[in-house]
Amino acid sequence: MIKVSDLTYVYQQGMPYEKTALDSLSFEIPDGDFTAIIGHTGSGKSTLIQHLNALVRPTSGKIEIDGVDITAPNADLRTVRKNVGLVFQYPEHQLFEETVYKDIAFGPTNMGLSESEIRNRVYEAAGFVGLPLELLEKSPFELSGGQKRRVAIAGVLSMQPKVLILDEPTAGLDPKGRDEILDQLVRLHAENEKMTIIFVSHSMEDVARIAKDILVMNKGRLAMQGSVAEVFAHSSELREMGLNVPQITELTHRLIADGVDIRPDVYTVKFAAELYAELLKEAENV
Repeated sequence: MIKVSDLTYVYQQGMPYEKTALDSLSFEIPDGDFTAIIGHTGSGKSTLIQHLNALVRPTSGKIEIDGVDITAPNADLRTVRKNVGLVFQYPEHQLFEETVYKDIAFGPTNMGLSESEIRNRVYEAAGFVGLPLELLEKSPFELSGGQKRRVAIAGVLSMQPKVLILDEPTAGLDPKGRDEILDQLVRLHAENEKMTIIFVSHSMEDVARIAKDILVMNKGRLAMQGSVAEVFAHSSELREMGLNVPQITELTHRLIADGVDIRPDVYTVKFAAELYAELLKEAENV
């Protein structure tokens, strides 16, 4: 369980350019959830996730993970960052080792684990993200963009975090690379039901495809929280915040506006196809 209570963060507090980036946020994310964080640029998404592994300390408020206050002055930050893995946007820019193996092994090595345990974790993490073992001895800089992204994610997974947080995990990837990363995240969550996955995304299609729940950020505040269906049903409110909804949701809401009697919580093409097929069948029987 992640519990955030009255979280506030002020940049350059007391200075002429003081700005409140997070304003009294309170929410909970249950253990094992798959949550997307959405919001327009500058809404506070990246600042929020950096608080969740204590990379940034709040101006006020509290964050508890598994009942442990990670914002306390005496918090064990080493343990916090082992349990809460954060993958930055464009994480491949942080790759630096001679081989893929060494890059993935960097975290476990710093944890003081034995060579055999490090090796097991590297192979396991590589397998989770779909990296062929023959790539482990290659330089990470010889790989494609999607493969580099997998190496970076594997480097975090090798520390076996309880919570995995990703900032725009598909940013800059071609459609094939994006689909591969999304599929691996779905597979990872399916095989690790107790792992909580949180990701930031600007792509509503990506959110609709893989997330279970959504947090909507707007001007540093929590504007909305709920299941994917519940949040995307509020398309007009999302548009007012400068956000889009999946194209299939937009189409559905246009049909509703034209008088078609159809439920508003449609957010995937597959679901829409099934729903529209039922409507056509009913129309044929009339």
